[in-house]
Amino acid sequence: MHKPILLTVTLLLSTSALAWVPQLEQTTARNVIDSAYGRRDPVNTFLTLDLGVREGQFVAGKEAVKVFDGEASCVADWLAAPQDFSKGSRPVAVTASGQADQLAFQATEARDRFRNLSVTDALGAELAGARLPDGQLRVDVSVRGLPTEKARGAYLARLKGLEGKLISPVRSSYVNDFKEEAGKWSGTLVFYFEPLKAGLGASDKIELLLRTEADTNCAYSVTLDLASFQ
Repeated sequence: MHKPILLTVTLLLSTSALAWVPQLEQTTARNVIDSAYGRRDPVNTFLTLDLGVREGQFVAGKEAVKVFDGEASCVADWLAAPQDFSKGSRPVAVTASGQADQLAFQATEARDRFRNLSVTDALGAELAGARLPDGQLRVDVSVRGLPTEKARGAYLARLKGLEGKLISPVRSSYVNDFKEEAGKWSGTLVFYFEPLKAGLGASDKIELLLRTEADTNCAYSVTLDLASFQ
């Protein structure tokens, strides 16, 4: 990573007690490991928004999803008939995470294998190489109602940056959980972003923008609070 990015990361970490961690350091690593081994209270290493609909509202809150493009009916129709996929699939959950969450999995695996994981080993090249690169934010989008498995590739995701600039993911992938049921497909899409390079902060509230595979003008905005997890 270039020195200017490292400086940005250091400043962000020093100014926020709780924020997404773009680059793991000793204190956060110790807290995550101790949490996995039950030595301290749990550390929140991810944010999940439940976009399911209950009694006409999103489970994550009334304003969980807003219209970014298209008519107000884009969200109104979703709320009125969340199981109607005739106009396209629906995102049902969004999860944001970073290096700390992946370390939590590594620490849990070590614990379950009856091994001790030290901070030194956790920050070493071997385990670090199995986690996200510095500065990357992972966003998992669980979707339901795709007409085909191939249609998952038509999903578009962006972050809304400074002055409205749209930030594309640096890469995307899928979780191996896609399945067909009653002629519709469901599963999890994964997008990787570099918010810091776009001027966003590690404790900011950022907008995730989504377009489904449907041939409509509807695009949605979901707010992710990076200060709610590490």
